[in-house]
This record gives sequence, C-alpha cells and structure tokens, in this order.
Amino acid sequence: MGTRLKVLNAFKALHRTRVAVFKDDARALSAARLKINDEFRKNKNETSEENIVKMIKMGSDVEAVLREGVLQMEHVGDKTLLLRPRESLLLENVPYCDQPRRKS
Repeated sequence: MGTRLKVLNAFKALHRTRVAVFKDDARALSAARLKINDEFRKNKNETSEENIVKMIKMGSDVEAVLREGVLQMEHVGDKTLLLRPRESLLLENVPYCDQPRRKS
C-alpha cells in the first residue's frame, strides 16, 4: 500500500474514532477535529519516508489510546458525575477467586 494511502487511512481512522469517543459532546468533537486537521496540515509537506512511517505509527497509537482509554463523563450536580462508557469498553464481570485452582 502506498504511503499516501496509509496516511489517508490513519487520518480517516482518527476521525472515525473521534466521532465514536466524543459522541454527544460538540465541544470535544470540534476540538479534536481541529487538532487532528492541524497536525496533519502541519506535516503535509514531509517527504522523508522514515518520518512519515513514524508519524503514521504515532497516529495509530493515538487512535488506540482514544478508543481504549477515554471515557465520557458529565456533570449532573455540584459534586456528581455521570459516567457514559461505550459498549466497547464494557467487559464481562468475572468474579475474583482468592484460591488458585487445584491441578488434577
């Protein structure tokens, strides 16, 4: 796959993740869009293949951090926050067992 296509795929993936992560938060959506576009525009004239590959890797790492590590919270009172986890962040609740299993 060509470098230009890889850069475009990273750009699109970041924007798709931005929309999923910051759903229903117009301010965060706008700020993330501006930051993504600004970073790509700033490095638009980069010609070094090595630097481009590093930036693509950094973009995919940022996308993974956004997807896996960002939770939405909303102020609903003076000292109260409402947590809005996405479906992809909810895990199966597995009970913890203090005693290890016995080998048979």
